[in-house]
Amino acid sequence: MTSDEGRGIRNVIFDKSIFMHEDKAKVEGYRDLIVWQKSIALVKQIYQLTQNFPNDEKFGLVSQMRRAAVSIPSNIAEGQARRTTGDYVRFVSIAEGSLAELDTQLIVAIELSFCTRIQTKEIFLIMVEIRKMLNALRRSLMSKIN
Repeated sequence: MTSDEGRGIRNVIFDKSIFMHEDKAKVEGYRDLIVWQKSIALVKQIYQLTQNFPNDEKFGLVSQMRRAAVSIPSNIAEGQARRTTGDYVRFVSIAEGSLAELDTQLIVAIELSFCTRIQTKEIFLIMVEIRKMLNALRRSLMSKIN
């Protein structure tokens, strides 16, 4: 990864695999990141899945899962909006933590029979993709710092 400015992150060039379009060379904002877009799709899937959970879980597991899911794209956005690469790395790491939290909560939901493995298969697959992309983004940013 390189940058037009040695210390900033505004015009950072990333690996094309994190972009919205193959031909795009620069990230102009967090909405251009495929990892952010996939995270938004994950949020929608979690909201749909949890609609069928028991009503008494509305303020329990449902709320926790939805907050963890929303935290992923939110932290990507906040990190990208920060002025330093170090801050960006920190927020990407927080997004990774939220993803791990959501993974655990999905397992709990399956174990409590609120949903099935079949219902969550696609969700787990997108989570693996997001995890890989967040890891690649963090490594790319870290190489800029070091």
